[in-house]
Amino acid sequence: MRIVVFGLTVSSSWGNGHATLWRGLCRALARRGHQVAFFERDVPYYAATRDCHEIPGATLVLYPDWAGIRARAEREIAGADVAVVTSYCPDGVAATELVLAAPSALRVFYDLDTPVTLARLKSGERPDYIGEGGLAGFDLVMSYTGGEALGELARTLGARNVAPLYGHVDPEVHRPTAAVRRLAASLSYLGTYAADRQAALDRLFIEPARRRPDTRFLIGGAQYPQEFPWSENIFFVRHMPPAEHPAFFSSSRLTLNITRSAMAAMGWCPSGRLFEAAACGTPVLSDRWDGLDAFFAPGEEILVADETEDTLAALDLGDAELRRIAGRARERVLSEHTSDRRAAEFERLAEQAWAAGAQAAPIPAEA
Repeated sequence: MRIVVFGLTVSSSWGNGHATLWRGLCRALARRGHQVAFFERDVPYYAATRDCHEIPGATLVLYPDWAGIRARAEREIAGADVAVVTSYCPDGVAATELVLAAPSALRVFYDLDTPVTLARLKSGERPDYIGEGGLAGFDLVMSYTGGEALGELARTLGARNVAPLYGHVDPEVHRPTAAVRRLAASLSYLGTYAADRQAALDRLFIEPARRRPDTRFLIGGAQYPQEFPWSENIFFVRHMPPAEHPAFFSSSRLTLNITRSAMAAMGWCPSGRLFEAAACGTPVLSDRWDGLDAFFAPGEEILVADETEDTLAALDLGDAELRRIAGRARERVLSEHTSDRRAAEFERLAEQAWAAGAQAAPIPAEA
């Protein structure tokens, strides 16, 4: 297939979760014989933190403004088998207009931020990446979030054919590696600062650090404010590009996952960090949300925390038990949650959409 994507970013992982996911998916699609062209507006804050300049098998199209790229976008769509618009694409409405007018391409919208999209609609605000017609014109709407979110996309935005395409990990990038002394920690947390995660971070990370002053804790991420409640045993590393994630996780005895509040409330929205850490062979302690057990078995493949005491109990587990949990999680990820698996699911969803009467021809079956 020739696939054209109009997205937020693939070139910079700074402050967003889109880039790493698209890099893995693009590489996996290329391995399966497909070609991807990714259109990204070249904004200053991503240009200043660019940590990816090319993806094997994919074309990165950086453009300064929509007017200057519109003609090329139209040509790419005309020759494409699949045309995708994503959530938070800064030119999402304009790109949607072109995609919906595509002469033959399968028209796809991929919402990587479904709980945010639905929360904004509920508050009376239309996301600026969705046009007045909602999602009714697309042949396929994929959602990073499953569960009840799928029905909500149909009810509130008119999506006709909705299916989940969850997060994933590229095992060629995220795998066990040598520990790094400056990244060593009994408990780590990797994530961009978000006010709606702070209450959970206080409960599951900050307070345990206060109660264990002789234990080393580590936070990695961007946009942390000066007034963040640091303590002497909480260390900090600024933005960690994806290439450094394996070392970050592999240097942790245990790592914490905290889900954005809108995503946790809706459920069925696994963070990419869950899969990355597990692929690196690091035991994961996660907050609780509906659907978590569909991705990892609590107590067997992942630890779950509701309160400070749960974090302290996890820290008290023996090394052998933590290794056992981490090993099972890694097996689960490599079996079910890789970028290659999601690429195959993308193909299946496209084939089903074509079979249901979408405008393009189905791709040939694999030999």
